[in-house]
Amino acid sequence: MKSEFPKARRRRRGLRLTRRGRLVLVACLAGVVGVAVAVVVMMLQQPQKKPTKPEARPKTLLIPEGWRSSQVYAAVDKALAVRAGTTRRTAAAAGGRLRLPADARGNPEGYLFPAIYPVNPKSTPASLLSFMVNTAGHRFGTSSLNDAAQRNGMTLYQTVTIASIVQAEADTVADMAKVSRVVHNRMAQDMPLQMDSTLNYALNRSTLDTTRQDTQLQSPYNTYARKGLPPTPIGNPGEAAMRAAVSPAAGDWLYFVTVAPGDTRFTADYEEHRRNVEEFNRNRKTATASTPG
Repeated sequence: MKSEFPKARRRRRGLRLTRRGRLVLVACLAGVVGVAVAVVVMMLQQPQKKPTKPEARPKTLLIPEGWRSSQVYAAVDKALAVRAGTTRRTAAAAGGRLRLPADARGNPEGYLFPAIYPVNPKSTPASLLSFMVNTAGHRFGTSSLNDAAQRNGMTLYQTVTIASIVQAEADTVADMAKVSRVVHNRMAQDMPLQMDSTLNYALNRSTLDTTRQDTQLQSPYNTYARKGLPPTPIGNPGEAAMRAAVSPAAGDWLYFVTVAPGDTRFTADYEEHRRNVEEFNRNRKTATASTPG
Protein backbone atom coordinates (compact mmCIF):
# COMPACT_ATOMS: atom_id res chain seq x y z
CA MET A 1 0.00 0.00 0.00
CA LYS A 2 1.38 3.44 -0.87
CA SER A 3 1.81 5.95 1.85
CA GLU A 4 -0.55 8.73 1.96
CA PHE A 5 2.16 11.20 2.71
CA PRO A 6 5.22 10.89 0.35
CA LYS A 7 8.69 11.72 1.83
CA ALA A 8 9.67 15.27 1.36
CA ARG A 9 12.84 15.78 -0.72
CA ARG A 10 15.63 17.59 1.11
CA ARG A 11 17.58 19.96 -1.04
CA ARG A 12 21.31 20.31 -0.06
CA ARG A 13 22.42 23.81 -0.13
CA GLY A 14 26.17 24.64 -0.21
CA LEU A 15 27.69 27.45 1.82
CA ARG A 16 27.87 30.56 -0.26
CA LEU A 17 29.83 33.65 0.68
CA THR A 18 28.70 37.07 -0.09
CA ARG A 19 31.01 39.36 -1.97
CA ARG A 20 31.95 41.04 1.30
CA GLY A 21 32.75 37.69 2.91
CA ARG A 22 34.95 36.69 0.03
CA LEU A 23 36.97 39.87 0.40
CA VAL A 24 37.44 39.32 4.15
CA LEU A 25 38.62 35.72 3.65
CA VAL A 26 41.14 36.70 0.99
CA ALA A 27 42.44 39.44 3.24
CA CYS A 28 42.89 37.01 6.16
CA LEU A 29 44.73 34.48 4.02
CA ALA A 30 46.99 37.17 2.66
CA GLY A 31 47.72 38.31 6.21
CA VAL A 32 48.67 34.82 7.34
CA VAL A 33 50.96 34.29 4.37
CA GLY A 34 52.51 37.70 4.91
CA VAL A 35 53.29 36.93 8.56
CA ALA A 36 54.87 33.59 7.59
CA VAL A 37 56.99 35.23 4.93
CA ALA A 38 58.07 37.94 7.37
CA VAL A 39 59.14 35.34 9.93
CA VAL A 40 61.17 33.44 7.34
CA VAL A 41 62.79 36.67 6.13
CA MET A 42 63.67 37.67 9.70
CA MET A 43 65.20 34.25 10.36
CA LEU A 44 67.22 34.49 7.17
CA GLN A 45 68.42 37.98 8.03
CA GLN A 46 69.65 37.02 11.52
CA PRO A 47 73.42 36.36 11.53
CA GLN A 48 74.16 32.70 11.96
CA LYS A 49 76.31 31.93 15.02
CA LYS A 50 79.53 30.21 14.14
CA PRO A 51 79.94 26.89 15.93
CA THR A 52 82.36 27.34 18.80
CA LYS A 53 85.44 25.22 18.61
CA PRO A 54 86.10 23.08 21.67
CA GLU A 55 88.91 24.51 23.74
CA ALA A 56 92.15 22.69 23.11
CA ARG A 57 93.44 20.77 26.09
CA PRO A 58 96.62 22.25 27.48
CA LYS A 59 99.74 20.36 26.54
CA THR A 60 102.04 18.92 29.16
CA LEU A 61 105.77 18.42 29.39
CA LEU A 62 107.13 15.32 31.13
CA ILE A 63 110.59 15.58 32.72
CA PRO A 64 111.71 12.08 33.78
CA GLU A 65 113.82 11.47 36.87
CA GLY A 66 117.53 11.58 36.16
CA TRP A 67 117.40 13.66 32.99
CA ARG A 68 120.34 16.00 32.53
CA SER A 69 119.79 19.70 31.99
CA SER A 70 120.75 19.30 28.31
CA GLN A 71 117.87 16.84 27.87
CA VAL A 72 115.47 19.16 29.70
CA TYR A 73 116.46 22.13 27.54
CA ALA A 74 115.90 20.14 24.33
CA ALA A 75 112.48 18.96 25.57
CA VAL A 76 111.39 22.52 26.40
CA ASP A 77 112.53 23.75 22.97
CA LYS A 78 110.43 21.03 21.34
CA ALA A 79 107.37 21.57 23.54
CA LEU A 80 107.35 25.30 22.81
CA ALA A 81 108.35 24.88 19.14
CA VAL A 82 111.27 27.28 19.49
CA ARG A 83 114.66 27.11 17.86
CA ALA A 84 117.05 24.51 19.27
CA GLY A 85 119.31 26.03 21.92
CA THR A 86 116.80 28.71 22.98
CA THR A 87 116.16 27.24 26.43
CA ARG A 88 119.85 26.62 27.06
CA ARG A 89 120.62 30.27 26.31
CA THR A 90 117.67 31.35 28.46
CA ALA A 91 119.00 29.30 31.40
CA ALA A 92 122.47 30.81 31.01
CA ALA A 93 121.04 34.33 30.90
CA ALA A 94 118.51 33.75 33.72
CA GLY A 95 121.18 32.44 36.11
CA GLY A 96 120.84 34.68 39.11
CA ARG A 97 117.11 35.26 38.60
CA LEU A 98 116.32 31.60 39.23
CA ARG A 99 115.81 30.67 42.88
CA LEU A 100 118.89 28.49 43.15
CA PRO A 101 121.17 27.97 46.15
CA ALA A 102 124.34 30.07 46.14
CA ASP A 103 126.41 26.89 45.69
CA ALA A 104 124.81 26.36 42.28
CA ARG A 105 126.32 29.61 40.90
CA GLY A 106 123.45 30.02 38.51
CA ASN A 107 123.62 26.48 37.12
CA PRO A 108 120.18 24.82 37.42
CA GLU A 109 121.50 21.26 37.00
CA GLY A 110 119.96 19.18 39.79
CA TYR A 111 117.11 21.67 40.32
CA LEU A 112 115.05 21.09 37.18
CA PHE A 113 112.66 18.96 39.16
CA PRO A 114 111.30 15.88 37.34
CA ALA A 115 107.53 16.13 37.03
CA ILE A 116 104.72 16.81 34.55
CA TYR A 117 104.38 20.52 33.76
CA PRO A 118 101.50 22.29 31.98
CA VAL A 119 102.34 24.03 28.71
CA ASN A 120 99.96 26.72 27.41
CA PRO A 121 100.20 29.54 24.86
CA LYS A 122 101.71 31.85 27.49
CA SER A 123 104.49 29.43 28.47
CA THR A 124 108.06 30.51 27.74
CA PRO A 125 111.43 28.86 28.35
CA ALA A 126 111.96 31.23 31.29
CA SER A 127 108.58 30.47 32.86
CA LEU A 128 109.04 26.70 32.60
CA LEU A 129 112.57 26.83 34.02
CA SER A 130 111.33 28.93 36.94
CA PHE A 131 108.47 26.48 37.52
CA MET A 132 110.93 23.55 37.69
CA VAL A 133 113.43 25.32 39.94
CA ASN A 134 110.71 26.57 42.29
CA THR A 135 109.26 23.04 42.49
CA ALA A 136 112.70 21.67 43.39
CA GLY A 137 113.10 24.35 46.03
CA HIS A 138 109.75 23.40 47.51
CA ARG A 139 110.45 19.65 47.50
CA PHE A 140 114.13 19.77 48.52
CA GLY A 141 114.11 22.80 50.79
CA THR A 142 112.23 21.22 53.68
CA SER A 143 113.61 21.52 57.18
CA SER A 144 113.74 17.73 57.54
CA LEU A 145 115.99 17.36 54.46
CA ASN A 146 118.19 20.25 55.56
CA ASP A 147 118.57 18.77 59.04
CA ALA A 148 119.37 15.33 57.61
CA ALA A 149 121.97 16.81 55.26
CA GLN A 150 123.65 18.58 58.17
CA ARG A 151 123.70 15.38 60.23
CA ASN A 152 125.61 13.77 57.37
CA GLY A 153 128.07 16.66 57.33
CA MET A 154 126.77 17.86 53.96
CA THR A 155 125.20 20.97 52.56
CA LEU A 156 121.86 20.61 50.84
CA TYR A 157 123.54 21.22 47.46
CA GLN A 158 126.03 18.42 48.10
CA THR A 159 123.14 16.18 49.04
CA VAL A 160 121.40 16.96 45.74
CA THR A 161 124.67 16.04 44.00
CA ILE A 162 124.77 12.68 45.81
CA ALA A 163 121.10 12.15 44.91
CA SER A 164 121.89 12.75 41.24
CA ILE A 165 124.60 10.07 41.36
CA VAL A 166 122.26 7.68 43.16
CA GLN A 167 119.58 8.33 40.53
CA ALA A 168 122.02 7.56 37.72
CA GLU A 169 123.67 4.52 39.29
CA ALA A 170 120.85 2.60 41.01
CA ASP A 171 119.22 -0.14 38.95
CA THR A 172 116.03 -0.03 41.02
CA VAL A 173 114.46 2.23 43.63
CA ALA A 174 115.14 -0.50 46.21
CA ASP A 175 118.89 -0.21 45.48
CA MET A 176 119.05 3.56 45.96
CA ALA A 177 119.72 3.56 49.70
CA LYS A 178 122.53 1.00 49.23
CA VAL A 179 124.16 3.01 46.43
CA SER A 180 123.95 6.04 48.69
CA ARG A 181 125.71 4.09 51.45
CA VAL A 182 128.57 3.22 49.06
CA VAL A 183 129.00 6.92 48.23
CA HIS A 184 129.03 7.92 51.91
CA ASN A 185 131.38 5.07 52.87
CA ARG A 186 133.87 5.93 50.14
CA MET A 187 133.89 9.59 51.07
CA ALA A 188 134.32 8.71 54.74
CA GLN A 189 137.39 6.61 53.86
CA ASP A 190 138.80 9.27 51.51
CA MET A 191 138.43 6.97 48.53
CA PRO A 192 137.60 8.22 45.02
CA LEU A 193 133.99 7.50 44.14
CA GLN A 194 134.90 5.85 40.81
CA MET A 195 131.41 6.27 39.38
CA ASP A 196 130.89 5.66 35.67
CA SER A 197 127.91 8.01 35.71
CA THR A 198 130.09 11.05 36.42
CA LEU A 199 132.38 10.14 33.52
CA ASN A 200 129.36 9.75 31.26
CA TYR A 201 128.21 13.20 32.29
CA ALA A 202 131.58 14.72 31.43
CA LEU A 203 131.52 12.98 28.04
CA ASN A 204 127.82 13.75 27.44
CA ARG A 205 126.94 10.11 26.87
CA SER A 206 125.18 7.17 28.51
CA THR A 207 126.95 3.82 28.40
CA LEU A 208 127.78 0.80 30.52
CA ASP A 209 131.25 0.50 29.02
CA THR A 210 134.08 2.47 30.63
CA THR A 211 137.59 2.14 29.26
CA ARG A 212 140.93 2.77 30.93
CA GLN A 213 141.32 5.77 28.65
CA ASP A 214 138.04 7.17 29.95
CA THR A 215 139.32 7.01 33.52
CA GLN A 216 142.24 9.25 32.57
CA LEU A 217 139.98 12.05 31.35
CA GLN A 218 140.99 15.49 32.58
CA SER A 219 137.72 16.67 34.07
CA PRO A 220 136.41 17.65 37.51
CA TYR A 221 133.69 15.06 36.86
CA ASN A 222 136.21 12.23 36.61
CA THR A 223 135.65 10.59 39.98
CA TYR A 224 138.20 7.90 39.11
CA ALA A 225 141.01 10.45 39.16
CA ARG A 226 139.57 12.97 41.65
CA LYS A 227 138.31 12.41 45.17
CA GLY A 228 135.12 13.84 46.55
CA LEU A 229 131.96 14.87 44.80
CA PRO A 230 131.82 16.37 41.31
CA PRO A 231 131.37 20.16 41.27
CA THR A 232 127.65 19.98 40.36
CA PRO A 233 124.87 17.43 40.22
CA ILE A 234 125.04 15.20 37.13
CA GLY A 235 121.30 15.14 36.52
CA ASN A 236 117.99 16.01 38.09
CA PRO A 237 117.03 13.55 40.82
CA GLY A 238 113.59 12.71 42.08
CA GLU A 239 112.39 12.55 45.66
CA ALA A 240 113.21 8.84 46.13
CA ALA A 241 116.85 9.45 45.26
CA MET A 242 116.91 12.49 47.52
CA ARG A 243 115.57 10.46 50.45
CA ALA A 244 118.21 7.81 49.80
CA ALA A 245 120.93 10.48 49.75
CA VAL A 246 120.05 11.70 53.24
CA SER A 247 119.12 8.29 54.65
CA PRO A 248 121.56 5.68 53.29
CA ALA A 249 121.05 2.04 54.21
CA ALA A 250 123.18 0.51 56.96
CA GLY A 251 126.11 -1.44 55.54
CA ASP A 252 129.88 -1.52 55.04
CA TRP A 253 129.74 -1.75 51.24
CA LEU A 254 132.39 -0.07 49.12
CA TYR A 255 131.63 -1.65 45.74
CA PHE A 256 128.63 -2.58 43.65
CA VAL A 257 127.87 -3.74 40.14
CA THR A 258 124.62 -4.69 38.42
CA VAL A 259 125.46 -8.07 36.92
CA ALA A 260 121.99 -8.41 35.37
CA PRO A 261 118.75 -6.42 35.45
CA GLY A 262 117.39 -6.55 38.97
CA ASP A 263 120.59 -8.18 40.32
CA THR A 264 122.96 -5.63 41.85
CA ARG A 265 125.73 -7.02 44.06
CA PHE A 266 127.03 -4.93 46.96
CA THR A 267 130.17 -5.87 48.87
CA ALA A 268 133.02 -4.54 50.97
CA ASP A 269 135.42 -7.18 49.61
CA TYR A 270 137.37 -6.11 46.52
CA GLU A 271 138.05 -9.68 45.34
CA GLU A 272 134.37 -10.50 45.54
CA HIS A 273 133.67 -7.34 43.59
CA ARG A 274 136.11 -8.42 40.87
CA ARG A 275 134.31 -11.73 40.51
CA ASN A 276 131.01 -9.86 40.22
CA VAL A 277 132.48 -7.61 37.53
CA GLU A 278 133.69 -10.67 35.61
CA GLU A 279 130.17 -12.06 35.71
CA PHE A 280 128.84 -8.74 34.47
CA ASN A 281 131.30 -8.82 31.56
CA ARG A 282 130.31 -12.38 30.65
CA ASN A 283 126.65 -11.40 30.66
CA ARG A 284 127.39 -8.43 28.43
CA LYS A 285 129.27 -10.58 25.91
CA THR A 286 126.47 -13.13 25.85
CA ALA A 287 123.85 -10.40 25.31
CA THR A 288 125.93 -8.83 22.54
CA ALA A 289 126.46 -12.18 20.78
CA SER A 290 122.74 -13.00 20.88
CA THR A 291 121.70 -9.58 19.52
CA PRO A 292 120.92 -9.70 15.76
CA GLY A 293 123.47 -7.75 13.76
